[in-house]
This record gives sequence, C-alpha cells and structure tokens, in this order.
Amino acid sequence: MIPIRNAAISSPDAAWHWRRLLDAPHRLAFFAGSLLLALTGVWWAAVMLAQALGLAESWAVPAAVAHGLVMSLGLWPLFFAGFLFTAGPKWLGQPPVEATQLRWPIGASLAGWLLFIVGVHVELALAAGGVALAAAGLAALTLRFGRMVCTSRSPDRLHAALVLLACGVGTALLAAASAALALQRLDLVRAAVQAGLWGCIGLVFVSVTHRMLPFFSAAAVPGLDAWRPRWLLGTLAAAMLAEAALAAADLLSWSLPVAWRALQALAEAAMAALLLWLALRWGLLQSLKIRLLAMLHVGFVWLGLAFALAALSHGLMAATDGARSLGLAPLHALAAGFCGSTLLAMATRVSAGHAGRALHADAVVWSLFWLLQLAVVARVAAALWDAAAGSLLPIAALAWAAATVGWAWRHARWWGRPRADGQAG
Repeated sequence: MIPIRNAAISSPDAAWHWRRLLDAPHRLAFFAGSLLLALTGVWWAAVMLAQALGLAESWAVPAAVAHGLVMSLGLWPLFFAGFLFTAGPKWLGQPPVEATQLRWPIGASLAGWLLFIVGVHVELALAAGGVALAAAGLAALTLRFGRMVCTSRSPDRLHAALVLLACGVGTALLAAASAALALQRLDLVRAAVQAGLWGCIGLVFVSVTHRMLPFFSAAAVPGLDAWRPRWLLGTLAAAMLAEAALAAADLLSWSLPVAWRALQALAEAAMAALLLWLALRWGLLQSLKIRLLAMLHVGFVWLGLAFALAALSHGLMAATDGARSLGLAPLHALAAGFCGSTLLAMATRVSAGHAGRALHADAVVWSLFWLLQLAVVARVAAALWDAAAGSLLPIAALAWAAATVGWAWRHARWWGRPRADGQAG
C-alpha cells in the first residue's frame, strides 16, 4: 500500500500566512505555477467564450500562437522547479536547496508570462519582452540545477541529466521564441512551441515517469516489480527528441518525402504499442483501485495515445501527399492528456506529503482529475471533428479552467498553513 500518515489533520482554521509560501522550494514554485495555471485557464476560457458569442477581441499576437506558447513552454517549468529542487537533492545526494536561492528566477518566470498575456492583447514588444524575461528565469533555474547535477557524486544521474538536457532545450527555445516574436516570425514561434512540447516538456515528464511510476506502483501493488531498464529510458528520450526535431521541420516547411512520412508513422505506431504495453506492464489495471496511482497511469496512457494519433496523422499525410492529417490532436493528447494528468497527480502527491496529509486522492482531487479528462477528450475530439469544434472548444476550455482553478485554490490553502501532522516544515 502507499504509505499514509496517520497524524490528525489540523483545524481548517489554522493560521494561513503568505510567508510560508516563500520558505520552501516546492511551496514557492508550486504556488507560482498554480497561479499561472489557473490564470491562463481562466484567460483562455474567456477567449473561447468570447469567440463563441461573436465578441470582438484585440490581439497583438494571433490567438493560436499566444495560446500555444503559454500552454506549452509557459505552464510547466515552474512546477518543474518545485519537483527538481525538492526531490533533486535527494536523487543526487546534494544538500537541500534554500527557497531564497529560487525567488528571483521563479518571480521572473511568473512575471514574464503575466506580461506576455497582457502583451498579446495590447503590444507585440511587451509580449516578446515577457517571453524574454521568462526565458531568463528558466535559464537561471536550469543553471542552478545543472550545478547540482555536475557536482553530484551519485552513481545514478541519468534521469537528472536528461531533465537538465530538456530544460536547456526549453531555455534555448524560449529565447528563440522571444526573438521570433519581436521579428514577427510566427513560423519560428510555432516551431519552438511544438519542438518545446516534445523535446523539453515531454522529455521532462517522460524522464520523471520512468523513474517514479514503476517505483510507486511496486510500492503500492503486491507482486509488481519496479522494472525500468535504462535502454527503455533511452528509447523514450530518443523518441521525444526525434518528434521535436520533426515537428519543427514540418512547421518550417522543410520538404520531407512521402516515404519518410510513412517511415515516421511506422516508428510512431511502434512507440505507441510499446507505451501501451508498458502501461500494462507497470500495473495499469492493478492501479485502478488506488486513485492517486491511477491518475499517474491514466496520464501515461495518454502518452501512448499521443504517439498513436501521431502515427495515424503522419500515415494520412503519407497516403494523401500531405493533404490530410489529424491536426493538433496528437499535441493536445501529449500536452493536456499526458503532461496535465501527470502534473495533477505528482503535484498532489508532493503537496500532500509535505503538508503532513495522507498520500491519497480524496473526492475533491478525484473529481478535478476527471474534469480535466473531460477537457482533454473534448479538445482532442475538436481537433478530430471539425464540424463540432465550435461547441467542443468552449467545453474543453471551461472544463480545463474549472479543474485548474479548483486544484490551485484547494492546494494553495495547504501551502500557506502549518503541516497538518504538527511537524516542522
């Protein structure tokens, strides 16, 4: 079974203070990340409702480009900081990181994305400057984590090294996106978005999942073993980086022969089969009785579905000489399905553990998780079914906003209060 703390829960009236948010890496980063997650969810839901009602909007950056950039390279790195500077020192045998060392880069990242959201409606230069500020914040966090990795003497640094590589890729792509926005090269921004989803955000989640999911499953389900060979991690990482490069090539209109499309579709189909088999191998069916573990497994299934959709899309492109595809369905399965579900599960687990609460998903978290699944299904369906997109897109945006705002509100109240078990921390 998953270990559960048996301490009594503190009163809901226990003193909440914002200073607690600033004194631990996970609370500082998770609060900033959840604030951005909730605000962007509400912002995009408002945009979708305005479009559905035919209301005029002002855009200095096209809506699709703005949405893609903030929802790909914007939402996740702040949560990465919370994980990496809490679990990272334990992985690497390094001393704990003080939250004071992270305040300015986390603050810069959050401020940059808030400026970006304002800028996309009023001024292109402000939007580009916001992305540059966010890139500076991510660069500082990446360098700080890089020093931990490079000075570590731990014999197992592979997962951390891959995460560091992914963060370096993300930093470079954010800097490139800022310059591309300033130069009004929207094709380069789109290329950075899709390359970043696969080669930065997706690679981080794949690396962490390979390390943690089989471990959590084996600890909770009798009879399972924490099987996670290194060749498997290498295969997953290579697949994510290859998808990043090919997605960028597509958007930059580099000509790829039909035979290459067919080969890519076959490789993606093989990867989808491997991932879906791996979900079963790691205990998908056995996990369904344990909500928090089931959330992680459902997220991992979405990764397999993202590759399956990519295989179908590139197969269609090969068969029709590029005339038909599945559009953005694979990307939303990856970003909202895999990354969104995994984030909700892992951030809930970390928040509960460090708040001195039981490590399980209660009815509130479980409901929010399935609301998020509704958002993912609606968004993927909108990409696959053009005729219904006008109805499905607002549903997806509203469900996503409700899930993220609900999750952020619930857990921010934990982060600002003393631990429920009375212990220090």
